[in-house]
Amino acid sequence: MNATIRFSDVTINYLNCFKNILEEMIQGMDSAVPTESISHTFIVQMIPHHMAAIEMSRNLLKYTTCIPLQDIAQGIITAQTKSIQDMQRVDAICQQYCNSQKELQSFLKTYNKITQIMFSQMRNARPSNNINISFMREMIPHHMGAVRMSRNALAYNICPELKPILQTIITSQERGIHQMEQLLRRTHSDGC
Repeated sequence: MNATIRFSDVTINYLNCFKNILEEMIQGMDSAVPTESISHTFIVQMIPHHMAAIEMSRNLLKYTTCIPLQDIAQGIITAQTKSIQDMQRVDAICQQYCNSQKELQSFLKTYNKITQIMFSQMRNARPSNNINISFMREMIPHHMGAVRMSRNALAYNICPELKPILQTIITSQERGIHQMEQLLRRTHSDGC
């Protein structure tokens, strides 16, 4: 027998804010206009993705008392703010690196698969009255999406200035996934 979970007012406020940020992210990513440069296309797709992670982390920080998760959220804000700045800094150069229509279509086909899975997993992340659990269930697929999007871009001829930014995204977000998965496993035992 499935009982309906009754959410606290705090949880409802947190979840409503998360949903608004998520829908804004999806709209921003879906409205990013592809160009003949995979490098530039990646940048305009990833910036709204990063901006959402920053806002989702700020949303969490209004409510959480879990110190390890506070550290993770603050790390997300710092790392992804820097990543946005780095992408904006190289964008003018990256726009000069053009790809064939065949490459662009292949890149976008994979990108669309990655983002549809990510959007679905984030929309359907099982909510909990424990906001820490909800955040991690939402942020893990978000990070996985960034890793997959970055690997997809690295499979093509992209501007050299963008490559280390993508490697940093992969490294930092894989580390974040690992940290959150570990914390999720421990959450019930230590009350965090």
